[in-house]
Amino acid sequence: MSAPPPLHRHQSSLEGVIDFSAEAPLEINQRNDAKRRFYRIIEHFGATGTIDNVPPQYEPPRLVRYTYEYALSEESRDNFLRAFFRAMALSLTGQNNDLDNLEDLRSLFFGFANYLLDNFFLPIKASTKKTPQPSPAYHSAVERVQGGVQSFIGTPDRLSQLRGACLVRDRHRCVVTRYFDHKEADRRIIQDGDDARDDDGTLFSEDTVIDELEVAHILPHSLMKADVGHELNPSKQAALGILNMFDSGIVHLIDGANIDRPSNAITLTSFIHAAFGDFKIFFESIPNQPHTYQIQTFYHRRLNIRNLDFPITRTLYLTNDRSIDPPSPRLLAVHRAIAHILRLSGAGEYIDKLLRDMNEESIQADGSTELDRMLRLGLGGWLNKPVY
Repeated sequence: MSAPPPLHRHQSSLEGVIDFSAEAPLEINQRNDAKRRFYRIIEHFGATGTIDNVPPQYEPPRLVRYTYEYALSEESRDNFLRAFFRAMALSLTGQNNDLDNLEDLRSLFFGFANYLLDNFFLPIKASTKKTPQPSPAYHSAVERVQGGVQSFIGTPDRLSQLRGACLVRDRHRCVVTRYFDHKEADRRIIQDGDDARDDDGTLFSEDTVIDELEVAHILPHSLMKADVGHELNPSKQAALGILNMFDSGIVHLIDGANIDRPSNAITLTSFIHAAFGDFKIFFESIPNQPHTYQIQTFYHRRLNIRNLDFPITRTLYLTNDRSIDPPSPRLLAVHRAIAHILRLSGAGEYIDKLLRDMNEESIQADGSTELDRMLRLGLGGWLNKPVY
């Protein structure tokens, strides 16, 4: 498929479809029937082949398929199937040969795929490019006196506290590279001279690598960005509804101010932060080893990524008194799932091109630039700006 089908007018009606109120799990026969019907529809519209067959272009049927397959629990997959068949105006188990004319579902099917792209994958990828970094306290204070920094309640203070907590928990090191924070190293050298040590009590030496470290959200800060009236707009509410497909109930982990808690953040170097936010680096949990991950990348194996030999196994640091929450395994699992869906469906490359066009303000003569998507991305409040 050379290009995504156009947006459909009925799309707004899907806002009531992604409703994951508590429902009983599907019975085994119901689930099997629903899965069989789901894959029949998916294959009709082109999502065939194995998950290792990465398409060169965005294919909406693959986006739908992999969003279902990468849900993190049976309950979440049940909810996805419910939402899918409601969007198709079909029953889960089928009746009266309702799949005899699958072409009749084309508009509904691609409308559902567009809904997932426009209300979740596009905004979440656009807004995770970089977590806004806290500025000095005096700068935040001046902006607030002048009426600035209104988009997040308490954001400058929360981000400053979050950075401090993550640096302490992660021992002032990037959790991937293990490089030490250059500002903290400099402070300790000035204070202690040749006796300066890292958080483990080891003397700094010529082998100590320092770098600029940043706080990185696992799921983006923008998910909880409120409007002027301190309410989440419909775009954010839709995204949170779709997020619950990956792990039912996960939204409460980032609800409100929880979005800026240490459980949703890790310490990374600036480059690794950018790669993580771009879903090019992700954490895969190692079974039966708490807080231990194999860190993998989608960068080509021939590329030298900061002299790191991926995949890398890391056990994340914890504070001795457990006073600072570790990064949430559930949130890291969702980040990993999104990374794979973007990769396998081709949506990641499609979104990257869309964002490049937006940044370059280029409008293609052939109409390939999705102006409607760009406009709604901005109106939905998804684009991070350096406001503090």
